[in-house]
Amino acid sequence: MKELLGTILVTGGNGLVGTRLLPRLINAGFECRVLVRGKKQVPAGAISVEGDLFEPASLADAVKGVSAIIHLAAVFRSPDTDLIWKSNLEGTRNLIAAAKIHAPQSRFIFASTSHVYNIDNPYPGREEDEVAPQHAYPASKVAAENELRESELNWSILRFPFVYGDGDGHLEALPQHVIAAKFHPAMRMSTIHHRDIYTAVQMALDGIMDNSTVNIADEAPTTLYELLKLAGNAMESSSEPLINPWYLHSDSSLARSLGFQPVIRTVYQAIQEGLL
Repeated sequence: MKELLGTILVTGGNGLVGTRLLPRLINAGFECRVLVRGKKQVPAGAISVEGDLFEPASLADAVKGVSAIIHLAAVFRSPDTDLIWKSNLEGTRNLIAAAKIHAPQSRFIFASTSHVYNIDNPYPGREEDEVAPQHAYPASKVAAENELRESELNWSILRFPFVYGDGDGHLEALPQHVIAAKFHPAMRMSTIHHRDIYTAVQMALDGIMDNSTVNIADEAPTTLYELLKLAGNAMESSSEPLINPWYLHSDSSLARSLGFQPVIRTVYQAIQEGLL
C-alpha cells in the first residue's frame, strides 16, 4: 500500500483545475477531502465533505485534522461582480477563519492570478510589484491575498497565468475572449499546463513556498496570434505598435530560484506530446 502523506482539503475540486489536480494528489499518496455543496460527485478516490464557503459553521468538519488546504474555488468570468467579490473574498475569509480555529498548523495554499499586475508594467509582472487589477476577478483575488497574509497561518500564494491542457477546453475557448477584448495579436501571454499546477502545488505542500507569493509559469510566453492558431482560429495579424507589451506576461524567476522546473515547458511541447 502507498504511504499516506497527509490529509488535504481542496476547494473547487469540481472545477477546471481541481478535477485535474486531485487525481495527481491522490496518486501521490494524499488523502484528499473535497468541499462540496449538496451531493455533488467528486473525482474518484477523493472524499466528499459537505460544506459551503458562505456558511462559516459548515467549514469546521472540513478543515479539522488537515495538514493542508488548497483553495481553488473562485468565480472568474461572470457579469455578476457582487458574486465574484462574495465568492473570492468572503468565501476565502470564511475558510481562513475556520482554518485558524480548527487547523492552525496547516498550510494554506491559495490559487491566485497573474492578472493582478499593472497593465502598463514596463517588464513582466514580478511578485514585489505594486498590483493594479483592472477587473473584479483579480481585484477580489488581491483582497483575498491580503487577508491570507495577515492571518498568521502558514500560507503560500501561487499566481497562475493562463491554464490549459488535459482536455480542459480552455485553449479552445480563448479566441472568443481575445477577439472580444481586441487584444493585439503580438501580445505574449504566460501559460501553465495542468501538470505543472501539480508541480507547483507539490512544492508548496513540501514547504518550499511557505509565506511566499510566487508566479508560476512555463518557459515560453506565447503570442496570442500563435495560441489562437493552435486553437484552430486564425487571428487577423497587425504591424501596428504593440501597446502594453508586458500585460499578461509574468516573471517566474522566483519560482525558478526555488527549484520549480515545469514538466511541460511550452505549449508546443504539450501539442507534440498530445497533452492538450
